[in-house]
Amino acid sequence: MRPGGAARGPGGGRVAEGLRAYLLIAAMWIRSTMAYRASFVMTAVASFVVTGLDFVAILLMFSRVDALGGWSLPEIAFLYGLSGLAFGLADLAVGSVERLGRRVRDGTLDTLLVRPAPVLAQLAADRFALRRVGRLAQGALVLGWALAAVEVDWTPDRLLLVPVMVVSGAAIFCAVFVAGAAFQFVAQDAAEVSNAFTYGGTTLLQYPPVLFAQELVRGVTFVLPLAFVNWLPASYVLGRPYPLDLPAWTAFASPAVAGVCCALAGLVWGAGLRSYRSTGS
Repeated sequence: MRPGGAARGPGGGRVAEGLRAYLLIAAMWIRSTMAYRASFVMTAVASFVVTGLDFVAILLMFSRVDALGGWSLPEIAFLYGLSGLAFGLADLAVGSVERLGRRVRDGTLDTLLVRPAPVLAQLAADRFALRRVGRLAQGALVLGWALAAVEVDWTPDRLLLVPVMVVSGAAIFCAVFVAGAAFQFVAQDAAEVSNAFTYGGTTLLQYPPVLFAQELVRGVTFVLPLAFVNWLPASYVLGRPYPLDLPAWTAFASPAVAGVCCALAGLVWGAGLRSYRSTGS
């Protein structure tokens, strides 16, 4: 038996097993949430409003200026909507993994280890927060407005790149969530460190790269590749110069980068889980 309580089997079988466990646990929490529909509506609306304040801040900036770093309001709204929607999907799907440090400290992670389901699937679906659809709705609303307002020659490749950005960006953020959670096997109070790269990352991507130092842009391109969530592909869609003068093909590399990030996050998670030695209580 390996950590997670299930025998080792084919990779595809483990993925299917984990997905099934995830969906069952998430469905249980959704039913629990919908038993109090008024509370759900209020928390979802609150999430919508609170996340919308970030865009209100951008609107206030543009009440004083016509462009920010040479980027118009619809162009920045395009970045904002892509970042918000991609992050919202990842936060809804796996955001609960950031509670791992608390489970390690209080010993409740041990209960997940003895269940016949992958630990990551259980942890990601635990307390599935359906209220996070408020963040999704807000990001989708801004993106929809930006698509209608931005001045772009919508060729088929540009149209196709928009959903590719959202899906690939969500996968990249999922990988960051999982890798950050795995770090908490070692540093149990590291949730805020992970948040700096997840919540902080999506805030960073709401603004064009020309506003930031070249060292920071290099870091989020070659070290933690958040630039592939929207900066690079959006530059192609909007006809903007690529950050760091990268070649044109990098605009289409987001799916490959997302795959590599997810694979690396899986390896980091596996190493962290194998290193866990329980609380002894």
